[in-house]
Amino acid sequence: MILTFTDFGREGPYLGQLEIVLHRLAPNVPVVHLMADAPRFKPRSAAYVLAALAHDVPDGTVFLGVVDPDAGAREPLIVRTGAYWFVGPDNGLLEVAAAHVESAAWWQIEWRPDDLSVGFHGRDLYAPVAARLALGMTPEAAGGVTIERVPVDWPADLNEVIYIDGFGNATTGIRGSQLAPTATLEVSGRRLAKAEAYGTVAPGEAFWYVNSDGLVEIAANRSSAAQALGLAVGDPIRF
Repeated sequence: MILTFTDFGREGPYLGQLEIVLHRLAPNVPVVHLMADAPRFKPRSAAYVLAALAHDVPDGTVFLGVVDPDAGAREPLIVRTGAYWFVGPDNGLLEVAAAHVESAAWWQIEWRPDDLSVGFHGRDLYAPVAARLALGMTPEAAGGVTIERVPVDWPADLNEVIYIDGFGNATTGIRGSQLAPTATLEVSGRRLAKAEAYGTVAPGEAFWYVNSDGLVEIAANRSSAAQALGLAVGDPIRF
């Protein structure tokens, strides 16, 4: 299986063009667009989202990550974390997923297609490599060269908003296991208590809870927490 993780959005041709390449090169491999609205131009925030989503998928799954504001200026990478593969730019996007396992193996992709475009390495470079890995090729056969990697000095939990969904719920980079149920969060100058479910608070009331991916999320019953609290990706969370 190949799971795409991008900030492309659903509009325009980009997601479709990515899928065309994957189906052409690996026609029998399922392709799932896991996320198309990753934090745009924010690979560090996106890295925490990607790591939280990298679970409960079949062994051998390839995550194809494209959040690349430098449009191909960074080196392309392959990362192996336990049972999963990751392909993406060397801009921090793959770092947190690698940090969540005891050891990760890294390859720098040296292969380049003859028709590599300036601004769409996701389609022209990352997608073919992801297809090769999904077909069972080794990283070397897919175009990679083994490299030694020093992990970036990022915290295991990021006390910031890392994603806002279409309902206005604000996901943070804090794992729910790190907070006591009695913890109170300070967000935009307001103190928020935990609620077990949306329906346990009054309509419009903001609260925090642990979402289905194990991260602390700021929400409001039948309302947009992001709008009510003026939240944006990168805003700090204190507790």
